[in-house]
Amino acid sequence: VKKSGLSEQLSQEERKRQEAIFEVISSEHSYLHSLEILIRMFKNSTELSEAMTKTEHHHLFSNISDVCEASKKFFKELEERHNQSLVIDDISDIVCSHAESNFDPYITYCSNEVYQQRTLQRLIGSKNSAFKEVLTRIEGHPDCRNLPMISFLILPMQRITRLPLLMDTICQKTLKDSEHYETCKKALQAVSKVVRKCNEGARTMERTEMMYTINSQLDFKFKPFPLVSSSRWMVKRGELTAFVEDSGIFTKWKSRHQVYFFLFNDVLIVTKKKGEDSYTVIDYALRDQIQVGTSQPKDVHLSPMKSPTSMLGSRQVGTNHLFWLCFRSNHSSEKVRMILGTELQNERARWISALGQNDNDKRRHDRTNVIQVEVIRTYTVKQPDELSLQVADVVLVSQQVDGWYEGERLRDGESGWFPAECAEKITCQATIERNMQRMDRLQGLETNV
Repeated sequence: VKKSGLSEQLSQEERKRQEAIFEVISSEHSYLHSLEILIRMFKNSTELSEAMTKTEHHHLFSNISDVCEASKKFFKELEERHNQSLVIDDISDIVCSHAESNFDPYITYCSNEVYQQRTLQRLIGSKNSAFKEVLTRIEGHPDCRNLPMISFLILPMQRITRLPLLMDTICQKTLKDSEHYETCKKALQAVSKVVRKCNEGARTMERTEMMYTINSQLDFKFKPFPLVSSSRWMVKRGELTAFVEDSGIFTKWKSRHQVYFFLFNDVLIVTKKKGEDSYTVIDYALRDQIQVGTSQPKDVHLSPMKSPTSMLGSRQVGTNHLFWLCFRSNHSSEKVRMILGTELQNERARWISALGQNDNDKRRHDRTNVIQVEVIRTYTVKQPDELSLQVADVVLVSQQVDGWYEGERLRDGESGWFPAECAEKITCQATIERNMQRMDRLQGLETNV
């Protein structure tokens, strides 16, 4: 373009638009090349296949060949358009067409993510030395550029979630009164719809499997209720120290117990841990019957040095950070109040945030003066209340506690916690305003599809 002298004839805005269009084409080429390495070096490796079962092989690679074929078709049309002219008229029609008819393999692949990650962790963590030896040898091949297999496996998820952002950039650089603007908006809407289906597919598979697993681990001491439901999912789980009043007087907290909470989107289940993967249900409450707030050590009249004889279990979890919880018991209809303790300040903040869902919704919709951060390090969730991150993701931070952020991911509105060290604050006011406009545009489009 520079050699032809065409770049000097373009306006600054049109030059930026051309750069954005070219980035879609060049990044698709690079992505397709990496997919071909994944299939040739890993999926088609006889040695690697022999080191695992057919089911494990399917869980690892799923329909990656179909994803690669979809990318080939997409890139072929992009390349043809590029070859027609040095200055590319538009690619929105191609993006829209493929998002509507060619990108379904992405939904299948992303839905399999939970099985893929679990299978890989199990194979690497097992005593199966043959798998690890073969994998290490393949990863060391020059074609793989010393990258681990997981970095190739996650490429389709990264690519499909990046496309709406790339299309949004083209949208921004396209004049609103031009013939291409409406086509560009339609393409952005189409790829956003695919991403939403990918997210929903992955989430549904993970939630359903988790619900069946938890259901098998619970032992009700009263009439059980059906836990598995397509509209129910896990929000947070974990062990807490609970101070419960023995006398029925709220100000006299006499015994310290270990409790294990399973918090779902619609119900809280209070249990006592029996074994490694078994729990006795001692109470449950509907989410709209729960109140929560911070508490102070003076609220608990227990000597921290004393270990009460009524304490359940031998382990003693720290109780440096306290909060109170009040709910209506659903198996006895009585009002229950307890003070709960966590070892870490961020854990207390996370429990209060998870239990007080109505407060979170209000805070999420008030986006004025929120901190924005850009992700500099990939993060994979370890708990249900966390947020997965990709490099260059932008997150709107609602609170920061003890080295952790709680925030809303700009590209899709998903919320959760993540380590503050994974991101850097955005200080440029123009960038902050652009991000807010982009969020309104992306999420506004998704609600209309």
